[in-house]
Amino acid sequence: MKAGIVGLPNVGKSTLFNCLSNAKAQSANFPFCTIEPNIGVVNVPDQRLEKLEELVNPERVVPATVEIVDIAGLVKGASKGEGLGNQFLGNIRETDAILHVLRCFDNDNVVHVDGSVNPIRDKETIDMELQLKDLDSVEKKLDKVKRAAKTGNKEAQKEEAVLTALKEGLEAGKSVRAISLSEDEREEFVRPMQLITDKPVMYVCNVDEGAAVDGNAYVEKVKQAVADENAEVIFLAVGTEADITELETYEERQMFLEDLGLSEPGSAKLIRGAYKLLDLETYFTAGVKEVRAWTIPVGATAPQAAGVIHTDFEKGFIRAEVIAYDDYVKYGSETKVKEAGRMRVEGKEYIVKDGDVMHFRFNV
Repeated sequence: MKAGIVGLPNVGKSTLFNCLSNAKAQSANFPFCTIEPNIGVVNVPDQRLEKLEELVNPERVVPATVEIVDIAGLVKGASKGEGLGNQFLGNIRETDAILHVLRCFDNDNVVHVDGSVNPIRDKETIDMELQLKDLDSVEKKLDKVKRAAKTGNKEAQKEEAVLTALKEGLEAGKSVRAISLSEDEREEFVRPMQLITDKPVMYVCNVDEGAAVDGNAYVEKVKQAVADENAEVIFLAVGTEADITELETYEERQMFLEDLGLSEPGSAKLIRGAYKLLDLETYFTAGVKEVRAWTIPVGATAPQAAGVIHTDFEKGFIRAEVIAYDDYVKYGSETKVKEAGRMRVEGKEYIVKDGDVMHFRFNV
């Protein structure tokens, strides 16, 4: 599952990507610094994993990860191929969620592609290009479906109605995720099209150091502008975060954060937010060899969760032995949890809960 970082050129996308992945993508004070997308596999910060490590003292610890993609900056006219338009839009189509970076700081030394700082205008520029690309896809599909609908095909007529609603919404400047449709219509007709503006989005306001704790007026404007979008807004001082990641020791980084009034890097909050945006959650396996966080989609059953470890586990699933994370911490060990009668045995229908500590029994 991939989250793609998008935004206008020069708003801090590559610097943010470097903070998240320490992959050192090139970042510089000129547009189109990133051409090919950079991909980083980022560990998901999780205090529960640290606590399990403390209790179990395993030989190794493996965190959950999420893929972050740094995509080239987009400009007006991208949907018509301007700048790196077609390449950009192809790259973003391949991601599962969007992290939309908006410049929310003033600094005369950092050029803005449109000459002034205005995050709402920047957001609308990107939105319009993505919507135009989706409109093009919808119109092409609608032309084909209309022909089938005219023959009396009931399914085609249903699809025509949905595509017409999408076309009208996009022409009115709405993103697909904000167009009113039933969940069944989305599942049957919209999701298979992989439309860009249907993807979940988080707006990342890039602020200066002075606004790292409380945000600023630009951030408030962004929150107001996206209030009806069902989107999350977070803010972080990307340049400052980059400085923190350059420090060599954990102690130095913590001191820097405390001086700013932060309890953790904003990048940690962003990674957890991206994980949630992708509709993912975590279960754990805990033993002396390894304590590990496993990534599953929200709503996964016990056999599906087992299949993440190995397909044979899912095929030959018999049962799952489950300990709630809070019980594991309360009693301090698997043995004591069993003695307290708090380990549960669950079958194939069990929906895994975020934080479950699990053992699987299977037979192949």
